Amino acid sequence: MFNDLIDKRKKSIVISEEHKNKRNELNAAASQYARERNTLNNKTREYVEDAQKNKELRDQFNKEVQELKDKRNDFNEEANKLFADIDSFKKEHGGVKNRGIKDLQKQIESLEFRQQTEVFSPEKERELIDKIKQMREQMREQEAEFEQNKEIREKIMVAKDLRKQASEIHEHVTKLAEDAQKHHDLMVECYRKADTSREEADTVHKKFVEAQETADTEHKLFIECQKELRDYDKVIGGMRKKATKKPTKTTKEQNKEVRKEAEDLFEKFRGGEKLTTEDLLLLQRSKFL
Repeated sequence: MFNDLIDKRKKSIVISEEHKNKRNELNAAASQYARERNTLNNKTREYVEDAQKNKELRDQFNKEVQELKDKRNDFNEEANKLFADIDSFKKEHGGVKNRGIKDLQKQIESLEFRQQTEVFSPEKERELIDKIKQMREQMREQEAEFEQNKEIREKIMVAKDLRKQASEIHEHVTKLAEDAQKHHDLMVECYRKADTSREEADTVHKKFVEAQETADTEHKLFIECQKELRDYDKVIGGMRKKATKKPTKTTKEQNKEVRKEAEDLFEKFRGGEKLTTEDLLLLQRSKFL
């Protein structure tokens, strides 16, 4: 039995070490997962902060764009009114057969827009450029005729200045709109990256929880093995102590008293006195019978 306990204790030590090693490995893995998760969460926060900054810039540029568009439209509206007055003057006074300045200006702007946005063959593009040039010449001719009238001359100058201001504002609007779109794209990209890193963090967090829970299970099994080892040590220690234990003084004295009592009973037995059953058993244990 003693050897069986020793063998069981050895097996328990091996199993205990296995649980301890697994627990330590899982705790190390859990710590690594926690670091990865925290790094990803920090990245997510940074991406969200960057997205918010780009959103604020986009909204700021869009606000400026709208304000400038309103200003540009006001200038164009004022210029259109002046050109309408000039066309009315032309119709009233006659002498000019070509289309009005206002219509010419609109046609020129339309053709210039096509030239910038559409693809033409070299021949077609040359024709378009020549047409724009001819229409500008027509405008100059009409303006030259109208400029003979002081009031019309002043209106033309003001209208041109308004058109110029509107054109400058439009260029600024275009630049701001491009900046707004750039920051909008950056915002979208930051949110996309934030979603990706958040998903990765959630995946790593699940691994962290699984490793931590498994480590806790291995720790409980390790504690149970340690308790079992303590129990084995108590039993084995008791058996070893009992095997090497010497009779105490009290035991010796008790044996001496029993021996003395047995001798007295034996003398009585030899003298013919009647003994009880307990007396006879005592003599047998003391080997007098």
